[in-house]
Amino acid sequence: MSLPQPQAILVLPHLRIQNANAIASPLTHGFPSITAFTGLMWALERKLAQAGVPLRLHGVGVVCHAHQEQVTQGYVRSFNLTRNPVDKDGSTAAIVEEGRMHLQLTLVLSVSQKAAPGVPHALVQGNDTQLAEWARMAGDTLAGMRVAGGSVLPSRPVPGKRVRPWMALVPEDPEQAEKAFREWRRQWLPGFALVGRDDLLAERLEHLRATKPDATLLDAWLHAARFNHEPLPAADGTPVPDGKVRWGDPLRMKGSGWVVPIPVGYAALASQAHAAGTVRHARDAAVPLRFVESVYALGEWIGPHRLTHLNQLLWHAEANEALGLYRCRSGYQPTPSPDPSAQTDRSDGPPDGTQPEWDDAEAYEYT
Repeated sequence: MSLPQPQAILVLPHLRIQNANAIASPLTHGFPSITAFTGLMWALERKLAQAGVPLRLHGVGVVCHAHQEQVTQGYVRSFNLTRNPVDKDGSTAAIVEEGRMHLQLTLVLSVSQKAAPGVPHALVQGNDTQLAEWARMAGDTLAGMRVAGGSVLPSRPVPGKRVRPWMALVPEDPEQAEKAFREWRRQWLPGFALVGRDDLLAERLEHLRATKPDATLLDAWLHAARFNHEPLPAADGTPVPDGKVRWGDPLRMKGSGWVVPIPVGYAALASQAHAAGTVRHARDAAVPLRFVESVYALGEWIGPHRLTHLNQLLWHAEANEALGLYRCRSGYQPTPSPDPSAQTDRSDGPPDGTQPEWDDAEAYEYT
């Protein structure tokens, strides 16, 4: 997928989100789905267009600074639920289980200007006043919107950090763009950025098929989503004395990264979409409707200081109607270690630096 070159970035820093949706999919919880933020991006673009701001938003990066899932503490946790008002006849209302969490986020949006005949280009050097005004309008608009189902609270001052929305131009020269990104990413610390790791899922599938040839991607995803403890051999390869056996997950050793299972989009349940207006109670009767299910992958929480350029941070939405696949794609590509011997079983890639081939057709034919 060819991605448009961003002309600028719009940064919405240190957003305080109350009661965001913590249940990202039928199988995952703990952080909103990345599709919630791409949906927010499109909704914000439409509202800015109504306000006369000619910006097109292409991709979104998510940096989490703090999170607090509303759950009971203990070995087995359950969501804290709200008591709803009584029914009209005075009986107790049913409790609908919902997962909520509080977040502090920074959203980074890649931006270009919508070209209009006779309108001068505004995303140029020396036009800081216009950029600041557009950033202010974006912040004011976002304050009245929902972020992953949660409410936006006023930002608190953060020492040494910018807490008001701001925009900056992305230099056309790649070296200058990387230098500018190194300056921007300091503002997003401390925090962790969510990036996609489809390569790890391909590696886990290859690992499972070495002992179980009929393993599917679903097996690999479930295997990577949990800790698989087993006896670990001694570092020098000698037999371990009785009572001295170390247990652990050989694919999740120290330094292997904060890898998590995440939903990344949707896959169609039928080969053809229903014609517009043929399905009752559809949200929009003017567009075709297609029933879908969640698509899952692996992601990794990584410090922004470990990213080298803007595209590594951003997520972009892509659609393949023929395959029935609507998913978000991360621009992150891991940097291979220069010393192959320093790589763990959960390496950032093969020793030659190439990435495993990822075939969408194979990825979603696991059923």
